[in-house]
Amino acid sequence: MYLNIKKFTDKMDAGQPCLGVAVTYSDLSITEAVASECDFVWLDLEHSPTTIESLVGHMVACRATGVPSLVRVPSGEIGWIKRVLDSGAEGIILPQAKSYEEIKQFVDACYYPPQGTRGFGPRRPTDYGRFGGDAYLEKANAEIFVCAQVECKAVVEDLDRIVQIEGLDSLCLGPMDLSGSVNKLAQTSDPEVVELIETTIKKGRDAGLYIGMGMGASVEFALKSFGQGVQWAQCGTDMEMIVNGARKLFSDIKAQA
Repeated sequence: MYLNIKKFTDKMDAGQPCLGVAVTYSDLSITEAVASECDFVWLDLEHSPTTIESLVGHMVACRATGVPSLVRVPSGEIGWIKRVLDSGAEGIILPQAKSYEEIKQFVDACYYPPQGTRGFGPRRPTDYGRFGGDAYLEKANAEIFVCAQVECKAVVEDLDRIVQIEGLDSLCLGPMDLSGSVNKLAQTSDPEVVELIETTIKKGRDAGLYIGMGMGASVEFALKSFGQGVQWAQCGTDMEMIVNGARKLFSDIKAQA
């Protein structure tokens, strides 16, 4: 079943900052190649053309390398939640949440009754039927990592209620869209935006939630985020790392040639 998510949360519980990359290409070799460097792999369905079929390949690669897969769905639509979880995602991330009600509905859809409203039809999570019954149901509700992204001011303003949602394990900040929600897109160091970020971190951690951050491949921003209290960070994408690696390598060679 969910073989790797506890290793991820154990690291955070021990005070270890956790880093992962967002995978956006369809080839599962990308995940297989980078996963051993990561504490988790963020499989992105929101901003990529990745299909469910390709997603399963990435999750197989995560399982083979012993790293948890956190899947960001395109939306909180019930069809996405069911297909992603029944395909074996160990963690699931809701983007662009706008309200308490939206996050509550998403969280409920991730858990089987009586805790939630998830429909029954698992495939990979039951090892294709080898692991089922009450043992599966107990572990399915206990060993999933459910996260909502904080990407708008309205959600920050309603955090006192949101952090109390049963089954919500984590909040993950989306600093670009959060800055855009106050008409300051990309101004992530603006005092108003910083206040929204720090309020989310404090209220989330005070409620016992894990706090994540989405970001580009930036050492400075990652260190700043961990200093603010973030515990896990999606730091860069596969595309970004390929481009940055090629740029630096070729630039260094040309500068000395």
